[in-house]
Amino acid sequence: MSKAVEVSNLHVSYFGNEVVKDINFKIDKGRLVGIIGPNGAGKSTMIKAILGLINKDKGRVLVNGKEIKKERKNIAYVPQRNDIDWNFPINVFDTVLLGTYPKLGLLRRPKEKEKNLAMDALKRVKMDEYKDSQIGELSGGQQQRIFLARAIAQEADIYFLDEPFVGIDISSEKTIMEILNKLKSEGKTIFVVHHDLSKVEEYFDDLILINKEIIKTGKVENVFKEKIMNQAYNSDFSFMRSNRKVGAI
Repeated sequence: MSKAVEVSNLHVSYFGNEVVKDINFKIDKGRLVGIIGPNGAGKSTMIKAILGLINKDKGRVLVNGKEIKKERKNIAYVPQRNDIDWNFPINVFDTVLLGTYPKLGLLRRPKEKEKNLAMDALKRVKMDEYKDSQIGELSGGQQQRIFLARAIAQEADIYFLDEPFVGIDISSEKTIMEILNKLKSEGKTIFVVHHDLSKVEEYFDDLILINKEIIKTGKVENVFKEKIMNQAYNSDFSFMRSNRKVGAI
């Protein structure tokens, strides 16, 4: 059976400086994957290059065993909140409805089916009562749930979320994790760029640990270990042993 995502020999440079290099990993379908690493490690750059949102120097990406350009409609992306223009004059419902466009085809407009998908997605993230609100009027957690709803309305197989929990309340984070676990149970594969190491063991099945290059990938219990974390973060994680936040060597 083909993997959900396979990345081979991915390299990305900015202005001649290599930002990420030699990225290689394979992820099975139906997994919830955390992408972790120190600030400036290239986490966001890596996923943007995988998705073709920025140019790569070289590398190959397969999704469901096919070249990514053939599977774009089946990939949903939730960007960082600071990458979004919250002053854009669009309401919540129309924002979520945009998620249906990738599968509509050229020149087709959303009809009843797509509108129902959008409303169902809003209900899943518990934001249907805000459907007529302008997106800039919402709290950070509400805004993040709206963009997750947009991804859900796309009916994608693969989800990429870039730092979805930054600047949001605990209630919204809990709601989002419940939704992501439900999507996983439906066979979806989800990648989450994440920075709160205290939640790693609770949230994810697999980890991609990166610091410019892949340090290690695999199941959480095989990656989230003191020695490996020390290597990635160039820091001493021994203080976490007593709290059992990082697995033993």
